Amino acid sequence: MNSRAFLFVLCALAYSSLAWSAPASEAEQYLRKAVDEVLATSDRASSPSALAEKVRPILHRHISFETMARRAVGPGWRQFTPDQQKKATQLFTTLVIRTYSSKFTPGERPVMTYQPAVAPAAGRVDVPTKLVYHGSRYSVTYRLEQEGSWKITDVVIEGVSLIANYRTQLDAKFKSGGAPAVISSLEQSVSRPS
Repeated sequence: MNSRAFLFVLCALAYSSLAWSAPASEAEQYLRKAVDEVLATSDRASSPSALAEKVRPILHRHISFETMARRAVGPGWRQFTPDQQKKATQLFTTLVIRTYSSKFTPGERPVMTYQPAVAPAAGRVDVPTKLVYHGSRYSVTYRLEQEGSWKITDVVIEGVSLIANYRTQLDAKFKSGGAPAVISSLEQSVSRPS
């Protein structure tokens, strides 16, 4: 390779690394603001159920629950009617918010350390964090995608994807009874006391 070609390749690599790092940095800043907003709101909640209600509108702004529900159901999602998709998304949203809100005590903040964000593909950024809560340490990676603005589309806790976890359950329900079975399963989960 001649020196001119080598210089061109070097410049192209430098440019591509800058192009990938800008979205990663932007997504990380977006995530930090979203987490700060949730934590500030949780300081004002009196109980886990109150916390779930207070953070719901914030989470709707920052999380793509429709994307999460679609991926959690899997290929069967295409066979849902639009009304079934809407219902499944609403139930899935309620279940996720309630489940994860119940794991936190209002007013007790976890300590989060952000690791450098990674852009594994165009329009997608993973932001790994270390979280310490009640003396326990957790590795949590937030997956964000650009859907107009950045949105959280998955959370990986200790190597387990929230989407993959629900998918094992919901895909099996779909295979045994279609969309009605998935919706029924979600309704039963939401109706159980938290």
